[in-house]
Amino acid sequence: MMATVVNVRAGLLLILLCLLQRSRAIWLNLPASGTKCVSEEIQNNVVVLADYVVISDDHVHPTPTISTKVTSPYGNNLHHLENSTHGQFAFTTSEAGNYLACFWVDGHNPGGGGISVNIDWKTGIAAKDWESVARKEKIEGVELELRKLEGAVEAIHENLLYLKSREAEMRIVSEATNARVAWFSIMSLGICILVSIAQLSYLKQYFQKKKLI
Repeated sequence: MMATVVNVRAGLLLILLCLLQRSRAIWLNLPASGTKCVSEEIQNNVVVLADYVVISDDHVHPTPTISTKVTSPYGNNLHHLENSTHGQFAFTTSEAGNYLACFWVDGHNPGGGGISVNIDWKTGIAAKDWESVARKEKIEGVELELRKLEGAVEAIHENLLYLKSREAEMRIVSEATNARVAWFSIMSLGICILVSIAQLSYLKQYFQKKKLI
């Protein structure tokens, strides 16, 4: 009975952990010429790990090669690899914003058509090496799953704080924009009134000069 309860709890923890992890499998169909990119908005101090591999159904020609470039929100180069059929990039974010990974087919493609690239993109807790943690701290089973769940909760808490700060920044920008629009509207109205007064004055003088009034 006790073993059944433990198994049920472990199963629930695994389900919750799967729901909380941020791991995505992405398929990109690259054209023969041109670039395709994937991006994700990531906060500061988050681990990112990604593996990518070229998938080709052409068994006659060799597998075509691609080039990969990963950049930070401020344009810093985090990964650049050319003439490869597979690769991996890993980094810890130092800037908050959109991280961009771009892929394109190298100039020499024997098949001449587009190819597919499979990307396994992991961030935060999903990119953590839990096997090493388990060996180092000598934990396993439910205790290990609890550690994973604790890490997921911390990641969600940090993400909520990040979203809260972004919301505060957007609110400040929105309030400043509204204030500027209000001042612009008042200035526009004032200019219109002054122009109308000047036009009336000019017309009055013109009619008086022509002795029409």
